[in-house]
Amino acid sequence: MATSAILKFLLFFRIILRRQKNGRLLQRRGSSLSYLLKRLSPPLCTEKLPQQTLLCDVEGALFKSSSLFPYFMLLAFEAGGLLRAFLLFLLYPFMSFLSEEWALKVMVMVTFCGIREESLTVGRTVLPKFFLEDVRLEGFEVLTKAGKRVAVTEMPRVMVEVFLKEYLNVDVVVASELKIIGGYYVGLVEKKMSLDLNFMEEEKLDHDVVGMTSFKMPLDRRSLFSKCKAIYWVSEADKQNSNSLPTERYPKPLIFHDGRLAFRPTPIASLAMFMWIPFGLLLALFRLLISLSLPYSFSYPILAITGMKLRRQPHSKPIQGKSKGTLYVCNHRTLLDPIYLSFSLNKSVTAVTYSLSRVSEILSPIKTVSLTRNKEQDRNRMEGLLRQGDLLVCPEGTTCREPFLLRFSPLFAEITKEIVPVAMNTHVSMFYGTTAGGLKCLDPLFFLMNPNPGYEAELLEKMTDETESWAVDKSSIEVANMVQAKIGNVLGFECTKLTRKDKYLMLAGNEGIVGVGNGFKTK
Repeated sequence: MATSAILKFLLFFRIILRRQKNGRLLQRRGSSLSYLLKRLSPPLCTEKLPQQTLLCDVEGALFKSSSLFPYFMLLAFEAGGLLRAFLLFLLYPFMSFLSEEWALKVMVMVTFCGIREESLTVGRTVLPKFFLEDVRLEGFEVLTKAGKRVAVTEMPRVMVEVFLKEYLNVDVVVASELKIIGGYYVGLVEKKMSLDLNFMEEEKLDHDVVGMTSFKMPLDRRSLFSKCKAIYWVSEADKQNSNSLPTERYPKPLIFHDGRLAFRPTPIASLAMFMWIPFGLLLALFRLLISLSLPYSFSYPILAITGMKLRRQPHSKPIQGKSKGTLYVCNHRTLLDPIYLSFSLNKSVTAVTYSLSRVSEILSPIKTVSLTRNKEQDRNRMEGLLRQGDLLVCPEGTTCREPFLLRFSPLFAEITKEIVPVAMNTHVSMFYGTTAGGLKCLDPLFFLMNPNPGYEAELLEKMTDETESWAVDKSSIEVANMVQAKIGNVLGFECTKLTRKDKYLMLAGNEGIVGVGNGFKTK
């Protein structure tokens, strides 16, 4: 009986997805005048754009996809939790029978109702990554050439304004406002930005305004775009054949972002996630049990059978006759870095941490020691641990998901000059195993819930005083920078001067986006 119901639901969902593919579900409906508009409207002259104001339709011309569902799903999952996201997913097929306006109202209600205003940071910490991945290169090039940029969007302002202004340098954002009572969103639109003919005068825009929109422009936008001197029309074929914005073309580097979902939650991808979560949770608990109960030589092949991938490249050679342990210095990707290094070495190492939850300490299969952030006490503690055996330190102090390395704290270089750098990298397909605003004790669980989580641990050549490029008179800061550069070269990561404090300030919204001159090393 249950199997039959599931099959019927999947069949119904398949029909809905076919309708979405044909542009009929939660998409911007077209106009019968599309062909005539394209023939009569003059082409956009990009040479004059620096002296003009560009009125850009975000969903219709700037993004490759016109569907807003993935962004509301991201917000529902990250800010509202799993049950809210599941409710939004269940309502998705039924929204196909509603008008576009009412479907948007349903998504706003389900996503925002009951969310605290002060706790809603997803628009700043989570969504920009997915927005940037959806930006069309061709639309971006037109936008950047304009003298003044005005963005028009159907999404609420709280979702998209930070991204448009801080990442794309948009001057004015035309978006709706949500109603707030007692510090909580109620899921209703309080004020929809007026799109009448007086908008140009109210914002004091240049009278020489050009527009960039799609043929599927809603009726309430026509009065606004009718004021444009010329319009650049973007068809669905143009959007499908357009290129994504390369990461090297980002106006500002995306170094820090938060959230658990590592994929774009389209309807079919969300279906796969919800079907996987029950099995993935059991699989994660099984992997955790194997790691805690069996020796490395036995647990490693069993974990590999479950889908975990560990690539080991030990380059460092053991030093004979050493009177103390080896200091391993690695970049920080997840809380599991010390465990995977132990797998690579086939022995336990002691890990020093700056902040670790009590639950993570209890579940850790290796010894962990917390630092006090008092330089003298931490130095003495690390020296004592190194005399007892092998020691691992992550001098970045926090994790970084993107291919960047944060500044290395030089404390490890004051203990010994015999260092083994370790280059760490991870690969996930569904969930991130790190968070800045969520429960950090769940980080290992989310990482282990991935179908095929991957880890790469590469031990580099040991650096000693006898090494040609390893001078004794180097300061601890110079040593830390050398180790950072060595790991960065192996991984192909960019070295920065950003710190743990910078990361949490940025994700908390207390400081702006990092520019090239503020955080990157100058060469």
